[in-house]
Amino acid sequence: MDGNRTWRERGDAVFIGTYSRYPLAMVKGAGCRLYDADGREYLDFLSGIAVTALGHCHPAVTEAIRRQAGEYLHVSNLFHMAPQIELAELLTGHSFAEKVFLCNSGAEANEAAIKLARIHAGPGRYRIISLAGSFHGRTLATVAATGQLKFHQGFEPLPEGFVHAPFGDLDALAAMIDETTCAILCEPLQGEGGVRPLTADYLRGIRELCDRHDLLLIFDEIQTGIGRTGSLFAYQQLGIVPDILSAA
Repeated sequence: MDGNRTWRERGDAVFIGTYSRYPLAMVKGAGCRLYDADGREYLDFLSGIAVTALGHCHPAVTEAIRRQAGEYLHVSNLFHMAPQIELAELLTGHSFAEKVFLCNSGAEANEAAIKLARIHAGPGRYRIISLAGSFHGRTLATVAATGQLKFHQGFEPLPEGFVHAPFGDLDALAAMIDETTCAILCEPLQGEGGVRPLTADYLRGIRELCDRHDLLLIFDEIQTGIGRTGSLFAYQQLGIVPDILSAA
């Protein structure tokens, strides 16, 4: 059998080598199992990097997609859309949020959070403090916000206005706040940084700093939100409410 090799060679011929892929071509999924082009079966512990939490081809999800595909797929934000409004109502009804902005990816959600913080703060206040070890996306702005130098390499000069505080050091973070700061951005639990949780006391301290200096607190819940930590959003277990939350 050479199905995996065939698909790998075809893919290598047409894709930029951005990702280091395993030499497997997945062709089918069912529940928590995946099947490759050579017919081998795998127990899927990756879940699409934490996005297929209900498994592959879940009957309710499949039926919802099929039903909506029979009505319409896309009409753009030039119109009101019932499914979009229903989703926003669910999100606001089960979180602190009053308003929702829908976009295409986690990185775009963080871009929107950055832009919202800057436009809210007004002229002269644009700098955002994030944490060492953080990961916020692969667009230029979210790469700049990411507190890992390996993600910066090759993309310099990065957009200005981002600084990174040492992980878990509240005094160091406080010393970085100045008149240009508009927000503090952090993950309640760092994902790409090594699955490192921030303590409730530390996050409470960040909330207090934001209140004291009139800064917005942005929680990046791209990896921790939508039920991945046991509640709909991780902040709900911590007793600390952000001003902006990004999810995916």
